[in-house]
Amino acid sequence: MKMKLFAAAVAALAAGGAYAQSSVTLYGVVDAGIEYQNHQPNVAGSHDVVRLTSGNMSGSRWGLRGVEDLGGGLKGVFVLESGFSVDTGVSGQSNRLFGRQAFVGVQSQFGTLTLGRHQTPFYDFGLAFDPMAISTNYSITSQGTEFQSRADNSVKYIGTFGGLTTQLLYSTGSNTGGAASAYQGNAGELAGNYHTGREYSASVVYNGGPFSLGVIYDETNVGIVGTPDAKIRRASAAGTYAFGPAKVFAGYRYAKASDGALLPGGTLAGATAPVSDRSNLYWAGVGYQVTPALSLTGAAYYQDFRNTGADPWTFVVSTDYAFSKRTDAYLNLAYAKNKDGSALGLSGSGAAGSGFGATNGSANQFGAVVGVRHKF
Repeated sequence: MKMKLFAAAVAALAAGGAYAQSSVTLYGVVDAGIEYQNHQPNVAGSHDVVRLTSGNMSGSRWGLRGVEDLGGGLKGVFVLESGFSVDTGVSGQSNRLFGRQAFVGVQSQFGTLTLGRHQTPFYDFGLAFDPMAISTNYSITSQGTEFQSRADNSVKYIGTFGGLTTQLLYSTGSNTGGAASAYQGNAGELAGNYHTGREYSASVVYNGGPFSLGVIYDETNVGIVGTPDAKIRRASAAGTYAFGPAKVFAGYRYAKASDGALLPGGTLAGATAPVSDRSNLYWAGVGYQVTPALSLTGAAYYQDFRNTGADPWTFVVSTDYAFSKRTDAYLNLAYAKNKDGSALGLSGSGAAGSGFGATNGSANQFGAVVGVRHKF
């Protein structure tokens, strides 16, 4: 009888141990290259530059990812992810320790619910539908900053049901740790003013064999002192289709700034006031797997700022060669074409006060970067 009780106790402990199984994974990306760009602004005028750059194809980062089996199909999860610059060793995302992501939550068959600092659904949408997969340099992020956005103080839900994936995000203060501007405020979680700094977003993506389709909506309050109701609304629809070694991409994004908010890129070169509060961004591209190791990508992005002819283009061609599953080398070429005073650089809009990108006035800009990336 005692032996039976002892055996039962051991079995119970073993079962409890199985439910408590957990793991923590260290992961990361180290990406660096040598870049050339012309028409860089300088106190003496326009100049070329050759420089060492970090995170060209993927933002350099390291992170910890953990999961614990809680039993009954429920799991506890967390992610802590830190961005950094390889060329200087400085932490990224306004010098935050875990500026890329920092969240904790639970996962079940009904989806994943987490709390903390997240990539927004627009960020994830860009990963799926931008031909360049929102490469840090030379991608859709130069035309639309929302495709690389993150949200502080947020709750995020991701659910996948068959081929359908939906995301929901709500933030009580999306940029409380960043620098304030009329493009992205830093206020939030204020007593008596709950909507300042608030962001909410929702997306639906369907993956059906060779094609994918997605739609997304986002509203961000960028209210700062004097403009507490300033907000930017964005919506996008995009799709991909794969056939053989090729995959084609196409998409559209609408944006509107209101109540004192400024639309990134909506200011002419040298101007101090915005000329457009609405824009339509279009993009298309193709990826081609030449061999298992060699891939080619081409993309074009065009933004139409309403009520102005200042409508810039960006063109990108990328070649990537994989030495292994973890290490690859790349060559990216890009060209930003400005028109009627638009101020787009290859890293973003160089408009006065925007804080994005760099080109001398409204000059066109050519850039090239060759580098190496290692994943661990």
